[in-house]
Amino acid sequence: MNVSIDGVKIGPEHPPYIIAELSANHNGSLNRALETINEAKRRGASAIKLQTYTADTMTIDSDRPEFLIKGGPWDGYKLYDLYKWAQTPFEWHKAMFDYAREIGITVFSTPFDETAVDLLEDLGSPAYKIASFEMTDLPLVEYVARTRKPVIMSTGMATEDEIEEAVATARAAGCKELVLLHCISSYPAPIEQANVAQLVELGRRFDAVPGLSDHTLGTTASVAAVALGACLIEKHFILSRDDGGPDSGFSLEPDELSRLCTDTRDAWSAVGKAGYVRQEAEQPNKMFRRSIYFMRDLKAGEVVAEQDIRRIRPGTGIEPKYFRSLIGRTLKVSVSKGTPTAWEQFDE
Repeated sequence: MNVSIDGVKIGPEHPPYIIAELSANHNGSLNRALETINEAKRRGASAIKLQTYTADTMTIDSDRPEFLIKGGPWDGYKLYDLYKWAQTPFEWHKAMFDYAREIGITVFSTPFDETAVDLLEDLGSPAYKIASFEMTDLPLVEYVARTRKPVIMSTGMATEDEIEEAVATARAAGCKELVLLHCISSYPAPIEQANVAQLVELGRRFDAVPGLSDHTLGTTASVAAVALGACLIEKHFILSRDDGGPDSGFSLEPDELSRLCTDTRDAWSAVGKAGYVRQEAEQPNKMFRRSIYFMRDLKAGEVVAEQDIRRIRPGTGIEPKYFRSLIGRTLKVSVSKGTPTAWEQFDE
C-alpha cells in the first residue's frame, strides 16, 4: 500500500518521508515561521507541517481545575493560555503556504476543528494530519476524510478499539490513503518507552502505511523505526532550542534534522530485501575465498597425494569441498607449485 502527497509516494518501496513539524516553534513571529520553513527545506525534509487552531477553537478560557495543566513541560498553564501562546494565526497561513510552495517544499497542517479544515481547503492543502489527542473526535475525523485527501493519524494514547473506530470513520467518509503513526504522547517521550515495534502491528492490523510521530529526544527511535518498516517520520523542528517556546525542549535543531534525513534514508537503504542473491559489492571479493592449489611440482601421470595440494586463498582453483575427491587422482598434465587446480588437469 502506498500514499501519495504532492506527487511523492510514501510506502515500503520508497525512501522515508520526513515531516518537520513547525507547531509553535515560530514563537509568535511570521518571519521566524518562514525562516523555519526555509531551513526545513534546506536540511532535506520532505514536508513542513503546521498546526491550525486558535485558543478559542481548542478550548474555553476557564479557571476550573480541569483546565489547568499539572506536570510536564507546560505545568501551571491554563489550557487557554497555552494555546494562545502556541497558536499559528489563521491570517498567517496563506503566506506560509505560498512561501513553502515558492521554495519547493510540501506544506500541510493538522486542523483541530472544522473551521481549520475549511481554511486549509481554501489554501489547497494536499493532505491532513489528525493529532493523537483528536483521534477520538470522530466528527472531526469524518470532516477531514470527506476532503478525500490523504490522512495521517497519530495513535498516541489510543486503544485498539479507538484506532479501529477512527480508521473505520475515515474510510467510510471517503479516505482512500491512510498513514497510521505510532506515537507516545509524552513531551518528551522516554526512549525506553518508545515501543517502535508497535508500528509493524499498526500497518498489519489496519492495512495502512505505518510511520512514527517521534517525541523522544534525538533521532535514535526514528532510525530504529525505519529499520522496522516506518515509511513516514514526524519530528518537531526549531531553529534553536535556546529560543524557548512551548515545544522547544523536544524539537530537533537544523543539524539534527539533517542527520535524521540522512540516517533514516541510510537505514531504509540498508534494510533491502531478504534473499540469497550475492550483492554486487561482494563480487570483487569472491576471488579471495579459499580454493585448492598444488604445493609442489608434479609430472603428468603422477598420482596426487594429500601433501601435494592445499586449501588456500585466493579462490581461482577448485572449491575446497572437493579436496578429498582430488586425492588419488592421476594428473594428465604436468603442474608447478603454486598452480591452481582445475578439473581438466585430472583423469576422469
